[in-house]
Amino acid sequence: MVHEKKVIEEVSGWLRVFEDGSVDRTWTGPPEVKFMSEPVPPHDNFINGVAVKDVVVDKKSVSRLRIYLPERNDSSVNKLPIILHFHGGGFCISQADWFMYYTVYTRLARVANAIIVSVFLPLAPEHRLPAACNSGFAALLWLRDLSRQQFNEPWLTNYADFNRVFLIGDSSGGNIVHYVAARAGEEDLSPVRLAGAIPIHPGFVRSKRSKSELEQEQTPFLTLDMVDKFLGLALPIGSNKDHPITCPMGDVAPAVEELKLPPYLYCMADKDLIKDTEMEFYEAMKKGGKDVELFVNNGVGHSFYLNKIAVEMDSVTGTATKKLFEAIAEFISKY
Repeated sequence: MVHEKKVIEEVSGWLRVFEDGSVDRTWTGPPEVKFMSEPVPPHDNFINGVAVKDVVVDKKSVSRLRIYLPERNDSSVNKLPIILHFHGGGFCISQADWFMYYTVYTRLARVANAIIVSVFLPLAPEHRLPAACNSGFAALLWLRDLSRQQFNEPWLTNYADFNRVFLIGDSSGGNIVHYVAARAGEEDLSPVRLAGAIPIHPGFVRSKRSKSELEQEQTPFLTLDMVDKFLGLALPIGSNKDHPITCPMGDVAPAVEELKLPPYLYCMADKDLIKDTEMEFYEAMKKGGKDVELFVNNGVGHSFYLNKIAVEMDSVTGTATKKLFEAIAEFISKY
């Protein structure tokens, strides 16, 4: 007789946690969108102007990075800025090599004319916070060590400008952006210069429901059930959403005004389920005297640009995505 393992937590379509602690992330939602979570293999040749390679940076922990190198079509000897990317997924799902990230970050590499370095993050609940944040910071230190010529990675050593490193992350990856930026302010990164940070629709929330959580339309990319369950699985045991990683504008988080932060391009969407608490963080940054530029997409919701089908089929989503990428490229060009 086969004993069927008992499911103790489930996030519809995305994830099932069993009583023995094992986790199944097999996509069980609509099969027509399964392709967006399929891994894309790296390719050394330039496809649509971008080459992609995966690098193992720590064999003990099997930490990996994915590098997107845009093709140089000019005779310029100028090196390219680096955008260090942290993927979203509520700290519980998704990977740097998913098709939906591949399409976004190959495009951004072209639009911003920048090298993207995307981090394969450890996932909860097997690796609860701050594991993903620590991995994000370790990736920044890896760039620092590379810039100090402690080892060689040709695509970066030959083509990257370590004086122009930017952090970017979507949803929970936006939380990691702020965490890494704050820690970087306490670290000697030279000759790396952290030139800017770009949180996109960060997962900043409170334990008490906000007005937008109660009133905004839920989307396949973000529902209240996903917010509650993913964070319940990701936060340290005994913590709630008021934890500093998920509520950096809250009372238990370090005071924003005391942090040494680079310039921020803070990206929001007016139909985002959690826009009220995202705006709270922006107001805290302004009040704390930080250099923060707000960019808002209208008519779209949380992480809209990751939905390739909508980007291609819906003019509102497609136009909003184009404007978002242009704003990111403009921000990077200023620093």
